Amino acid sequence: MSVRFRRPALAGVVCALALTVSACGGSGSGDDASGSSGPVTLDFWGWANGQEAVVKAFNASHKDIRLKYTKVTDQLTMQKQLSNAVKAENAPCLLQNTGEYVTSWVAQDALADITQYVESSKDEFNPGSWAVGQVQGRIYGVPTASAPAFTIYRTDIFQKYGLKAPATWDDFIAAGRVLKKHGIKITNYAGEDPSTLEVLAMQAGAHWYSIDGDAWKVDFQDSGSLRAAKVIQDIIDNDLNSKLSFADYAAVQRNFDKGGTATRQISTWQMSGMVQNFTESFGKWALAPWPTYRGEAAKTPAGTNQSGNLTLVSKQCEHPEQAAEAALWMSTDTGAVKTMASPETGSGVMPALADSDSFVPEAISEKLLGSNYQPAQQIVKDSLSTVTTDWTFGPDWTAMFSELQSQWGQVVSKKQTVTELLAHMQEWTVKDLKSRGINVKG
Repeated sequence: MSVRFRRPALAGVVCALALTVSACGGSGSGDDASGSSGPVTLDFWGWANGQEAVVKAFNASHKDIRLKYTKVTDQLTMQKQLSNAVKAENAPCLLQNTGEYVTSWVAQDALADITQYVESSKDEFNPGSWAVGQVQGRIYGVPTASAPAFTIYRTDIFQKYGLKAPATWDDFIAAGRVLKKHGIKITNYAGEDPSTLEVLAMQAGAHWYSIDGDAWKVDFQDSGSLRAAKVIQDIIDNDLNSKLSFADYAAVQRNFDKGGTATRQISTWQMSGMVQNFTESFGKWALAPWPTYRGEAAKTPAGTNQSGNLTLVSKQCEHPEQAAEAALWMSTDTGAVKTMASPETGSGVMPALADSDSFVPEAISEKLLGSNYQPAQQIVKDSLSTVTTDWTFGPDWTAMFSELQSQWGQVVSKKQTVTELLAHMQEWTVKDLKSRGINVKG
């Protein structure tokens, strides 16, 4: 799992607090060059399948702007290459990225404020996706994908043991207890992937980072985080989870295919891996809404690790207006959106558009779902209207998440509790922010 969202609209606070050197006040080349002849050429870095075809279509339909595409290996490689490029002052104009990095890059004065070029297009996108590219109420990127979140579960297994799709996390744990008696796990917690804690905390209303006056506030021990911790701890303490590492991706998929684990909380793009690796369970899966906390309305976290959820414009770009125009085209042109939404030609991601219902049939697999394919489409559509939009990524998110990862395996192996991990992350994150010269409360 994984995540992206709204940043606080407090002018200047990220720049004022995030760095001790030249944040948000640099002289980056943000103005259009004048007097040049011929089309403007913009470098575009990305890693998602389908982008090369989209670039080709853009260039064929535009005379004044041309995109020059460079394929980067993956999300983490992008951060390293961008960091080097920013230091060398040769950053690309356009780059694919994911929401957790936006605040950090803004704090490092690496991104262009494109609000004036794109804000009039806000209504073309769903609110959750549009919020991804914002920091302090200013816009730095155009969303390319949304991540509807839901449960996918084995209908044959649930029917065999008289179970219904879990509506709440209490139901989920109760179903897990039943399945355990038959040697089946309700979910899988990989020791290297703490995103489960992140998304359940987000759903429960937690705010690990927020802005309080002139400081960053850190709180890993709020009521939402503790509610998420209780759900996860119950699952771990009662041995309701598999412990398969995604380092052996094929083994994880075989386990689901053969019925060793009966559910996943996922988004549309993750279904492609199931289709590509399964051999035995096609047609035996169905979708259900993401479980709620008992007594609460439906609320789903914005999925993390989604395949390229926004296109950013770098501050070193000499043509930010044209770059913003290109970013908008790639996210709204019908042909481009279809290319990226299809698992065959793109990444199988749901578009970020306000009206994306027509793309749902392409984004989910009829082969995987069988007779459950039609009702699954409504589950996906409904989930898009309940996505969390009030999560904030802090200026040291990358470092923080690495520390969280390093400790998560001890939780899965019962060497520490989730609440102990949250206490550790509270202390570690406050200390880390202070070491960076950032004003922090917590």
